[in-house]
Amino acid sequence: MENYTQWLQKLENYIVENMKSEMAQIQQNAVQNHTATMLEIGTSLLSQTAEQTRKLTDVETQVLNQTSRLEIQLLENSLSTYKLEKQLLQQTHEILKIHEKNSLLEHKILEMEERHKDELDTLKEEKENLQRLVLRQSYIIQELEKQLNKATNNNSILQKQQLELMDTVHNLVNLCSKEEVLLKNAKREEDKSFRDCADVYQAGFNKSGVYTIYINNISEPKKVFCNMEVSGGGWTVIQHREDGSLDFQKGWKEYKMGFGSPSGEHWLGNEFIFAVTSQRQYSLRIELMDWEGNRAYSQYDRFHIGNEKQNYRLYLKGHTGTAGKQSSLILHGAEFSTKDADNDNCMCKCALMLTGGWWFDACGPSNLNGMFYTAGHNHGKLNGIKWHYFKGPSYSLRSTTMMIRPLDF
Repeated sequence: MENYTQWLQKLENYIVENMKSEMAQIQQNAVQNHTATMLEIGTSLLSQTAEQTRKLTDVETQVLNQTSRLEIQLLENSLSTYKLEKQLLQQTHEILKIHEKNSLLEHKILEMEERHKDELDTLKEEKENLQRLVLRQSYIIQELEKQLNKATNNNSILQKQQLELMDTVHNLVNLCSKEEVLLKNAKREEDKSFRDCADVYQAGFNKSGVYTIYINNISEPKKVFCNMEVSGGGWTVIQHREDGSLDFQKGWKEYKMGFGSPSGEHWLGNEFIFAVTSQRQYSLRIELMDWEGNRAYSQYDRFHIGNEKQNYRLYLKGHTGTAGKQSSLILHGAEFSTKDADNDNCMCKCALMLTGGWWFDACGPSNLNGMFYTAGHNHGKLNGIKWHYFKGPSYSLRSTTMMIRPLDF
């Protein structure tokens, strides 16, 4: 047992010694591994610290640069502010000077107003006196205008009486000639036998009005209105409309012999128009006016109509004027139609549909003898006083005048 115990102790001592050397080796390896790990971690931390330090250095550099820029801008702004403050002070000083000047001017103006107050009152009184004077003068002028209108009317009446007296004298001369009574002024008989208004004008009568003419193949004299003002005068009026006072919805016989008054609205008569235009070559002029006061005309170098057997057929040539580039009358010829004599080229009866008597052809672009419509009611009227190429197909005109004159006038 003692030997065994010794042997166990020796074995234990041997194991303890071997374990110490192994533990020391293990501890030494563990320390080396731990140290290596710590060195790696330290190296990594140093690398990260260096990177962060570099980034911080860059940021610091940027901050310094930005701070420098801001300081420079602040200095510039300070300089600008200083300049602006200096300018503001100068302007304030100038404003004070201007204010002082304005105060002086206001003081002077007040003094001037006080000085001239009496003068202004005097001027107001004079203005009122002048206004009263102007009112009195306006009243006097109105009275004078009334008297002038009366005198003009009287003058027109006198002219009509003079013309009637001339007609009477002419009739007396004719009567005396038939009875073979000798008169001292018998030579003037031929001078007073006017064929048309052109003869009247050339005889020295250059005022527009009603005259008596003697038409070839017509036994009785005819009263006509002579226009001595438009385009050189000498025009014999064959149709006129101005106020709607005359009904133009007549039959064939009325349009043949004429109706109305030569001094107002009238139609000379197809028979007389035929007779006049058979004497020599004539031109036709048509004067038009709309409800807005616009005037226009159409003129034809050649104009005449046929006889009753030819239904007073219209013949025209050579159109000019301001009432449209194209003629609103049928140039190639059309026969005259009335409500009781349908001579147009339409299946319908144009004279019944469009009213009045006219050279309708196939109803055509014109009818100066249509219904008279007043202002405001003259739009959209196909049966009105129409001249298509002046105001369109449905506009009824305010006034029209048809007149003829020798081509060689």
